Amino acid sequence: MPHGTTSLSAGWLADGGFRIGEMCGLHLADLHRREGAACRDCRAPHVHICHRETNANRARAKTKCPWSVENGVVTGGLIKRVSPHMIHTYFEYMTSEYPQHPGHGMLLVQLHGPERGQPWATVGARRMLGRASLRAGLGKVKPHAFRHEFASAVLDASGSNLLVARDAGGWASTSTVDEIYAHVDIHDPAFDAALRKVWGERA
Repeated sequence: MPHGTTSLSAGWLADGGFRIGEMCGLHLADLHRREGAACRDCRAPHVHICHRETNANRARAKTKCPWSVENGVVTGGLIKRVSPHMIHTYFEYMTSEYPQHPGHGMLLVQLHGPERGQPWATVGARRMLGRASLRAGLGKVKPHAFRHEFASAVLDASGSNLLVARDAGGWASTSTVDEIYAHVDIHDPAFDAALRKVWGERA
């Protein structure tokens, strides 16, 4: 995969199990990349997936968990842990390619052409990932393939723990089991161990 928006999004899709609408809808404020973030929603580095109807690129998170912003700090939403590789690619992207002062505060942007600096729409993300995967000799890869791969990897790493896999990927369920049992604690050792195993295998 090439550098820039495409490689960042591919790495994040692989390590985070994001939906493409979640990725394209991320704002810089949603990313809490250091331990002990001010939001206090998660001790480890994480992102807040926030459903927004007003994104300039019309990208929307499927899940509609309540969220808010107070004093510039995003809290709530769907919280997903981020891997060391995700943090590394983020800093590389921001320091070498992200345009200065785009005005919209969104993470994924066009890096070239007349639309440079504009938010990356989901259709553009799908096309660019498809072209990049063809150039890499992988066939045409769709964004959702990363999500399925992530789910399979977490299931394998957690010993087929469905609750860990569900909450690592942010899947919602209306089943009786989901209604009766609480979500797994994202600080639970089994949850942490499963993610670290998946991320370690990708390194």
